[in-house]
Amino acid sequence: MSFLFSSPSIAMSMDEFQLIRDFVYHYCGLNFSEDSKYLLEKRLAKRLQHLQLESFRDYYYYLRYNKDKDQELTELIDLLTTNETYFFREDFQLKTLTEEILPEIVRQKEKDKDRRIRIWSAGCSSGEEPYTIAMLLLDNPLLADFQVDIIGTDISQRVLQLARKGVYGTSSFRATPPGYQERFFAAADGKFRVNDRVRNLVTVSHLNLFDAPRVALLGRMDIIFCRNVIIYFDMAAKKKVVDSFFQRLRPGGFLLLGHSESLMNITNVFTLRHFTHDMVYQRPHQLPFEGGGA
Repeated sequence: MSFLFSSPSIAMSMDEFQLIRDFVYHYCGLNFSEDSKYLLEKRLAKRLQHLQLESFRDYYYYLRYNKDKDQELTELIDLLTTNETYFFREDFQLKTLTEEILPEIVRQKEKDKDRRIRIWSAGCSSGEEPYTIAMLLLDNPLLADFQVDIIGTDISQRVLQLARKGVYGTSSFRATPPGYQERFFAAADGKFRVNDRVRNLVTVSHLNLFDAPRVALLGRMDIIFCRNVIIYFDMAAKKKVVDSFFQRLRPGGFLLLGHSESLMNITNVFTLRHFTHDMVYQRPHQLPFEGGGA
């Protein structure tokens, strides 16, 4: 996820910037420094024009009190974020998933007589990540007798529409190993549509990671991917979101962050596991303050 630019038409005062910045922060945790004032001014100017508002203060009140405030909030988030992703991103992490994490989970599941595996792609953008996971799992013979659920969520309705459509251009395949595109996609008007075998493993839905009640509705997960998302949060927001990941993981479940992200100074409740290709955070099977088994 990164931030976008366009040209302004109405000036934003510092007071207006602080109102809108704080509103966005409390809604979803996105944190804009004062250096970002020009960015918000440029990007949101088109909304003032579209809504025929005369100032950013009017826009702030629209976001707070207008009957269409929920729809406008969706427009706001779509304007402030974009998502750069592609299939098979960070190959070393995916090797860790298939070669070490999944076999370990399968062994534990067989021991527990549990034949279901659930994976959450948090901040899934336009769908390349959950569909990549689905392709890898379809190729894994260990999972032949398991029910696999992959849930992709994102706060942007714009990118979720792309994920649901499942049609991608060549740039999305720049890191795809040979054979996957031919096996799991069909040509569609100069692009490529993901096939039903892959789509049927993936559910895509809108979710604000700051919406704790809705996050709780996801239930327990075996693995959570949240790559290159929390880097846009300040420390307080990171702590809040990472704690929700901890609560959603089953004991022994894994949290995979982006290569530039870590939980240093955020929390010490996870165990950092050193695998052959990568280091991954794991929820301990048993917490220090728990007396019995997990």
